Amino acid sequence: MIRRSLLTGVAALIALPAFAANGLFNVRDFGARGDGVTLDSPAINTAIAAARRAGGGTVLLPAGHYLSFSLRLFDHITLLLAEGCVLEAANPAIHTGGYDLAEADLPEQFQDFGITQFHCSLIYADGADHVSIIGRGLIHGKGLVREDPGARWHGATGWIAPRSADPKEIATQGQGLRAIGLKNCRNALVRDVTILEGGHFACHLLGCTNSIIDSITVDTNRDGIDIDCCRDVRVTGCRVNAPHDDGIVVKSSYALGRPVICENIIISHCQTSGFETGSVLDGSYRLSDYRSVDDIGVLGRIKLGTESNGGFRNILISDCLCENTRGILVGVVDGGVLEDVVVSNIILRNPVNHPLFVRQAARLRAPAGTAVGTCRRVRFDNIDVSGADGRYPCGVQGIPDAPVMDVSFSKLHVVSAGGGTAEDATRTPKEKRETSLEVSFMGPLPAYGFYGRNVRGLNLRDCQFDVEKADARPAIVLDDVKGGRIEGFAASQIVQKNGTDIAIG
Repeated sequence: MIRRSLLTGVAALIALPAFAANGLFNVRDFGARGDGVTLDSPAINTAIAAARRAGGGTVLLPAGHYLSFSLRLFDHITLLLAEGCVLEAANPAIHTGGYDLAEADLPEQFQDFGITQFHCSLIYADGADHVSIIGRGLIHGKGLVREDPGARWHGATGWIAPRSADPKEIATQGQGLRAIGLKNCRNALVRDVTILEGGHFACHLLGCTNSIIDSITVDTNRDGIDIDCCRDVRVTGCRVNAPHDDGIVVKSSYALGRPVICENIIISHCQTSGFETGSVLDGSYRLSDYRSVDDIGVLGRIKLGTESNGGFRNILISDCLCENTRGILVGVVDGGVLEDVVVSNIILRNPVNHPLFVRQAARLRAPAGTAVGTCRRVRFDNIDVSGADGRYPCGVQGIPDAPVMDVSFSKLHVVSAGGGTAEDATRTPKEKRETSLEVSFMGPLPAYGFYGRNVRGLNLRDCQFDVEKADARPAIVLDDVKGGRIEGFAASQIVQKNGTDIAIG
């Protein structure tokens, strides 16, 4: 059995210097049973410690069922989950023991507890260099929790109460929040593994540089892949099913205790979806009845900007397939500058809300005095959308004191249900300055193809908006949009309010 497991993943090991130089550490040699009953995390951590003393190495979990609490990785350590391996997150309510305690610092004033705390993970590393989690095995987050205490101390001044005084945080001690958490790591690699029910976050990188997430499969009931305050990260060839939360999301939170820009991020050749949890792995692709808090439907989207304290720069999202999810949402709400974002070569099938949207707001969940953010230079190109809900066209929404700037859409083809009424055409959507990134509060929009408000520099070229049912709304509605060009539409198809310098035709 061990020999078969070694053969599985040989290709992944060829390029790992740690394997060649420092050898292999089989967890069964350190007492792991792999029977699904014995708690194997002490043995696995002993194998990791042996590899660490040797200067690095590959810790092998051969085929078997390993029950585990926290596993911490260190410099030049590779965790190899061989084909036929199941690493199951233990449940503190059932099994003796618990996960490593959350970090002792107290910085989660401006973001949720789980975004900040990483040590309470099934597999984690903090400040490690050349750390890897690879293999064809399965990580089952069965014993992980899906909720955390949330953000604390909003608007607090003066002394912040210690964590030990908060009953909600006391209750989290010993619980596991995520399947994989990598914090302040360099040259990290997550490849080929499968994650089922990954906890609050299935695969979460915070403050990491020069790292890769490649060809992993995530089928979970909260967040899939989170990239926060990172630089030079590639997410490639991944399949993420996350009906209850974001599929792949890029953030720039205050989780490191300071604003840190998230930049040079590539998300390519990935698939996201919002089918029933577990149904992608079993091949049934069952529709989920989850409606989220706004009663619209599933999530599972690709998103940029849930938290935006540090801002975003040089982000590429390309060659992805999104099916039965919310659309692609980009923007800033907590200060920071978002610039030079490209979304290209995307297929969106059956999005449950706006297929493509850029949002600027001023929630400002950030230190006092933080300025309203800036959103500029965003490009959408070569995107096909089918099965869209007629109530929710594509759009751009800024705020009067911080309009979105320099946005373009080209080679965009959207087919929606249509069916908008004359009453819908007269609607003036709500305009909220202090909101999260989500735009569902606007309700049905007064255009069937595109809606823009508070924008400076908008360009639509080679765009086509088709409806399956007759629609009484105009194709495009612009409100306080100044500067730009709309090609391929007659003036009669466009309604402008408070706009100037828009070339049409």
